Amino acid sequence: MKWFHGLSVLGCFMWVGTGAAEDAPPPWSRTETRADCATFDPLRLPFFGDPHVHTSFSMDSYIRATRVTPTDAYAFAQGGTVLLADESGASTRPASLARPLDFAAVTDHAEYFGEVRECLSPGSPAFSDPLCEALREITDPDGMNANNTTFSSRLGFNPGHHGFCTDPGVDCEGAAELVWQETQAAAEAAYDRTEFCSFTSFIGYEHTPAPLGAHLHRNVIFRNENVPSPVVSYFETLQNGAPQALWSSLEDNCLDAGIGCDVLTIPHNSNFSGGIRWPDPSDAADAARRQAREPLVEIYQHKAASECRFDQLLGLGADTTDELCAFEQDPRSRQGPFPPPPLANFPRRNMVRNTLKDGLRFDQSLGVNPFRLGFVGGTDTHNGTPGATEEDNFSGHRGGADATGPRQLSGDPIGGSQVRFSPGGLAVVWAEENSRDALFEAMQRRETYATSGTRPVLRFFGGKLKGVRCHDPAFVADSYKTGAPMGSEIGAVRGRSSPRFAVLAAKDPGAAGSPGTDLQRVQIVKGWVDAQGDTHERVYEVAGDPANGAGVDPTSCEPVGPGSSELCAIWRDPDFDRNEHAFYYARAIENPTCRWSTRVCKSLGVDPLAADCEAQAAIAGDFENCCLDADNDSFAQPVIQERAWSSPIWYRPEAVAKLNARATLRGEPGTHRLRLALGIYRLPSGLDPSQAEFELTLRDDDEILTVALPAGSFIRKGPGQYRFRDASGTFGRGSQINLRIGPRDRGTLRVDLRGLDLQNADRVEHMIEVAMNLGSYTAEQTRLWEVRNESLRVKN
Repeated sequence: MKWFHGLSVLGCFMWVGTGAAEDAPPPWSRTETRADCATFDPLRLPFFGDPHVHTSFSMDSYIRATRVTPTDAYAFAQGGTVLLADESGASTRPASLARPLDFAAVTDHAEYFGEVRECLSPGSPAFSDPLCEALREITDPDGMNANNTTFSSRLGFNPGHHGFCTDPGVDCEGAAELVWQETQAAAEAAYDRTEFCSFTSFIGYEHTPAPLGAHLHRNVIFRNENVPSPVVSYFETLQNGAPQALWSSLEDNCLDAGIGCDVLTIPHNSNFSGGIRWPDPSDAADAARRQAREPLVEIYQHKAASECRFDQLLGLGADTTDELCAFEQDPRSRQGPFPPPPLANFPRRNMVRNTLKDGLRFDQSLGVNPFRLGFVGGTDTHNGTPGATEEDNFSGHRGGADATGPRQLSGDPIGGSQVRFSPGGLAVVWAEENSRDALFEAMQRRETYATSGTRPVLRFFGGKLKGVRCHDPAFVADSYKTGAPMGSEIGAVRGRSSPRFAVLAAKDPGAAGSPGTDLQRVQIVKGWVDAQGDTHERVYEVAGDPANGAGVDPTSCEPVGPGSSELCAIWRDPDFDRNEHAFYYARAIENPTCRWSTRVCKSLGVDPLAADCEAQAAIAGDFENCCLDADNDSFAQPVIQERAWSSPIWYRPEAVAKLNARATLRGEPGTHRLRLALGIYRLPSGLDPSQAEFELTLRDDDEILTVALPAGSFIRKGPGQYRFRDASGTFGRGSQINLRIGPRDRGTLRVDLRGLDLQNADRVEHMIEVAMNLGSYTAEQTRLWEVRNESLRVKN
């Protein structure tokens, strides 16, 4: 986050906030040995990174002449220079970032780890195999792509290791383990464990099912250096690419293995998934497992956007009327020799927004949302160049196969042209510090956003938001006290009235000699499900002006017209219904800029913005793709609007509506007291507290308190009234827990526990998570608690 300080013309306080103690603990535990970060903000900072990077360790990178290693890629992310393949396969093209990243993950394809290493080892009996010779062949771009198809075809049509792995003297399994160890070593060497916390590297890999060209790919990201071996690829899990086998392996060998391992998976390219990325959950348990294992989705990368889909020629969308959904689309629904389907047959769940809407239906019917997905972006570079997303300096992402302008523009625009690809996106994580624990926890709680490659800063909160105002120095602190950030869920915090939503966006400040683009507007995208189970969506303009007249100079491609350096809004949903499940996310839209392809075409003598573009293309050569635009193509846009997407905030009638609590810390341990009131607009129908286990937990970086009561602990005292009295003397005298379930399943939990030991609670203003489990029902809230008179308090 080396660019961060001094970003805001209104002052850094707008982003880091004020009011929280500098020595406040984070709401997570450290799982690794490292120095404390000198820069730590309990109200969180934005860290920019790329969690999707391929190097020469990936088969489809090496075969296209990429020789950048994981060590090189991490150096590139921190500002170093690498040499990229040219059209002949020689590493001659220097590349570097104008602005370093804060974090990255090298995620090479686990499939063929062993095969590639054996093919590159002269002493291996596999070295002379025709497939290995194709891997090593230095050829032209068409040959590179053909060899890639030959080597990788088993991913799509007959998954499994290559036959030479069973030849005498060939040890693909052992070779794959060597590659995995080297991957870990590169990440460890790049990770800054000093107090400067300048760069974070994550150990990871890609699990790459592609049945019949359907991308069911997932990046596997580990929290720390404690990772399982061997790596588990698609060839070990199979099941037509369904993720359950992968998750089972990660549960057995990481999460439940007792080695201090933690992990999450991030799916990408749902736009190419053929409609099978997100099948219906089999039951509530399957839905809960999916939500836990897969908290994020890569909504944008160089192989197109997956947010939503709109055909600008037809004036119709895939379950949307949002015209901005034409942004960076590929006509295909899967990769391979498959024609693009007509819009009416395009798989709905290829698009993330439609999947989010369907998740609301399952939440309504099962009580669990399997598709509670936060947003990140990535490049999916196969050059080993994390964060190389500049439109005006695009060097390709596919080794020698797209090393020149003509190659980048080549191909059938309907069946698979590289002109459809882009430089890709970035992931932004709101965390207290730049460390593995902090960033990983932020990803797990979904406090993340995606960008299309630029670096705007975006905050988004929802809730009661009492006293939150734009341009107030306490904007962030107050939002954390009485609201929830992107990625969270909220309940009926204002009764029948809409929750408040606060959005704050600042333009990308740019780099030296290359200023960032002004913001045009900020939108809030809402999806909801009605009582009949039908899903809906609507886009609201909340700040800025979509008709501000901004554009580009057709000659120079320089942006022209007015825009904003910052935009802020406090918004209420005019169509809110507290009985309907919904999600909301913010979308910050920049002023128009020239797409990379427009700049390349201009450099080749063809102007996509000129009326005689087709005539210029005919004279210049085979450059008709330069002239694709909204008048002749469903998705092509010579001028684009870069953007950022916040993770959603989910509204659930079953979520916590009110949380008021006081933890009195006066006196010795064993004399402390907790009073807590928790309100829920609608508990699950049929819930019987007298037959349910109960657990209440308070935690920050430590466990402050856990109350666990077996089924039968609550005694029914009257209609809808349940009480726990501490007959065993576990708590101090007078302790009790009361639960009232009123008309329409409205619930109120009141806790008064005495004689407690709450010494693990830090006595500074900081984030504390409150979690309650009652049978299968769960609710949680993380809020900023204040310190007053030897007590910690929260009220909203």
